[in-house]
Amino acid sequence: MNKGIFITGTGTDVGKTYVSALIVKLLRSQNINAGYFKAALSGAEKIDNNLIPGDAKLVCHMGGLSCPPESLVPYIYEVPVSPHLASKIENNPIEMCVIEEAFNNISENYDFIVAEGSGGIICPLRYDEKVIMLTDVMKMMKFPVIIVANAGLGTINSTILTVEYAKFQGFEIKGIVLNEYDMEDIMHNDNKMMIESLTNIPVIAVVEREGNEIILLKSIESII
Repeated sequence: MNKGIFITGTGTDVGKTYVSALIVKLLRSQNINAGYFKAALSGAEKIDNNLIPGDAKLVCHMGGLSCPPESLVPYIYEVPVSPHLASKIENNPIEMCVIEEAFNNISENYDFIVAEGSGGIICPLRYDEKVIMLTDVMKMMKFPVIIVANAGLGTINSTILTVEYAKFQGFEIKGIVLNEYDMEDIMHNDNKMMIESLTNIPVIAVVEREGNEIILLKSIESII
């Protein structure tokens, strides 16, 4: 069994957190001690002068994790911009050693880690006298990758570009998850077919919105 998986996306707000939560929930339902980690989060909610990382909070709620959400994210920023800019605005620069220590500490509590990236795969976490990219964190973890993409218009281009960049960086890609998928939409079905054909990487799951609920339609057990 792999010790973890890294969830990245074709951009911001494509559904990485929901997919991460679904994976944690699935694994824990199969008695796998799965946890969650996110190196940096911006756009956190401030409650009683405490910054609450919404992504980790959702994963904890859906996945049944009892730990405080803020314990799973070493860098939490209130300003809703890229982490490299949020860290400058809030005067809290990211250090790779802090991320690695937090990741190692969390890994001691779980058998499998679902790690989520910030934004898309090309995301600067720090960009001043030091340069830290999201890919540096991914390489530190050495996990295979799942790419989350929206199922709609434009996804062929953004997904293939993300796949090619991930390959260029040397990452093993386990598969692609298409979010907001409509089984009756001819474009969504064609997008899925074209992405698989042009990348030679399987769409291992689709997530469909029905009313206010999102359902995982295909098993992703093969990721472990």
